[in-house]
Amino acid sequence: MPRPGPAPDAATRAEFDRLLDEAVLAGPAEFIDYRMAAPKWQFLCYAADRGGFVLHGTGNPDIAMFEPRQSNDVDDFGNRCAVYAASDGLWPMYFAILDRDRYDMGLTNACIQLVGVEGSYYFFSISRSALDRQPWRDGIVYLLPADSFETQKSIMDGHQEIRIAQVASLTPVRPAAKLRVAPGDFPFLQAIRGHDNQVLLARAAADPAGFPWIEPSD
Repeated sequence: MPRPGPAPDAATRAEFDRLLDEAVLAGPAEFIDYRMAAPKWQFLCYAADRGGFVLHGTGNPDIAMFEPRQSNDVDDFGNRCAVYAASDGLWPMYFAILDRDRYDMGLTNACIQLVGVEGSYYFFSISRSALDRQPWRDGIVYLLPADSFETQKSIMDGHQEIRIAQVASLTPVRPAAKLRVAPGDFPFLQAIRGHDNQVLLARAAADPAGFPWIEPSD
C-alpha cells in the first residue's frame, strides 16, 4: 500500500517545523502538545522525511533511554543486539497501537522505498486469531536523534533498488521527543491483514525470498 496523500502544503510544513523545534527544546519528559488539523501520521512522516530523526513505536510512555536489545529476525541486520527504529513515520505507529502485552500474535510487516519513486510502501499483517479480537491500544511514537543509526542495506529486484526503512543503533539512544497516538490515528487500521501463523511459516520456509508469503485468494 502506498503512503496516503496528499503531501502537506507549505504552511503545514512550516507549522510542523515549529512544532518539532518546540518539542526538541522541551525534551522528552513531556508529550508533544499536538493540536494541528493535519493528521498525526502526516506530522510523523514529515519528521522522518525532513531528516535528523528516526522513530520508534511502543506502548511504554516512560522510556528515558533506549538500550540495545537482542532481536529475533531472519535477516542478519535485524538479528542483532541493537536499538531498532524506522526512517519512516507511519511504520512505527503500527507497533505503537498493537497491544502485544495482552494479545499473543505474530507479526509480518514492511516499509520500503523504491529508489527514484516518491513515497513509501507498506504491508501490515498480524495473526488472524489476534486480529479477530481487535488488539488495539493507545501508544507512543518516540522521535530519536538519527546520528548513531545505520540504515539497512538496499536490495535489488531486477533493476529496481529497494530501500528498507529499518535502522539500527548499536549504542544506547536518548529520545528527543514523544507523541501519543491512538488506533484511530493510524490510517491503515482497517487494512491490517490477518494470517495463519503456521501457514505463513511454511510458505516462508518454502520460499524465503517470497515476502509477504500470501496467496491471491488471501
